[in-house]
Amino acid sequence: MNTSKLLSFEKLHNIRDLGGMKAADGRSIVNGRLVRCGNLSELSENDRDMFAAMTDTVIDFRSDGERREKPDLEIPGIRYLHVPIVDSLTAGITREAAADREVFVRFGAEPDKARQYMCDMYHVFANSDMATAQYGVFIRLLMQQSKKAFVWHCTAGKDRAGVGSVIIEEILGVPRDDIINDYLMTNEYLHEEIAFLTEFVKRQAGTDSFVSDEALGYLFGAKQDYIEEYYHTIDGKYGSFDCFIRDGLKLSEEDVLKLQFLYLIP
Repeated sequence: MNTSKLLSFEKLHNIRDLGGMKAADGRSIVNGRLVRCGNLSELSENDRDMFAAMTDTVIDFRSDGERREKPDLEIPGIRYLHVPIVDSLTAGITREAAADREVFVRFGAEPDKARQYMCDMYHVFANSDMATAQYGVFIRLLMQQSKKAFVWHCTAGKDRAGVGSVIIEEILGVPRDDIINDYLMTNEYLHEEIAFLTEFVKRQAGTDSFVSDEALGYLFGAKQDYIEEYYHTIDGKYGSFDCFIRDGLKLSEEDVLKLQFLYLIP
């Protein structure tokens, strides 16, 4: 399967190397240079050593509130860059405690509304001038020379980090079906965490409803409807993903070729 590889850390979940994914022209993404993950607030000593050996740059997509609640555990020698994709508490996307409470109040008994809400958020990722500009900043950071991996993350590593991965995979020419499959792998890698979050929120709300399981599954999981909404919105606003790269992210043909030179090998 043409997907990213899960890396073995003790306390880092959903940390994946895009290396080895194949582009449509037969080239492959170089190993150990493009890594996505979730929360970096808790690392074991072994994790710290492995992480420091792997990367010298961390790009944090989270809101100010998330960073205050669970700051990255900083390691000497690594630079930490804040590139927030959304600028406010957003239920189901940002993971502040207040957002978790809002999730259940708004959608705990209405799975269809929870699913539509998440589709709407992916519409925002594609349509928002702020999100587009910030993803442009992210891609330009990847154009810098480095012998180590660039690591980008949000809280769960599924939505904001997932869209960031979709964008760089598109730029590098990974086939669309493989990009979507890679996005959906989050459900496998976060299965235990999604189950834990679902039970935690239900306990907080004092319910054991199966309807809540379904609603929270939509909020905490990665669904094909979401990423298809993202692509549909991109196509509607820009005409195609290539036009989004050019007109939205403001990347020139030379920029795209540079990224492909940096991250693709025969």
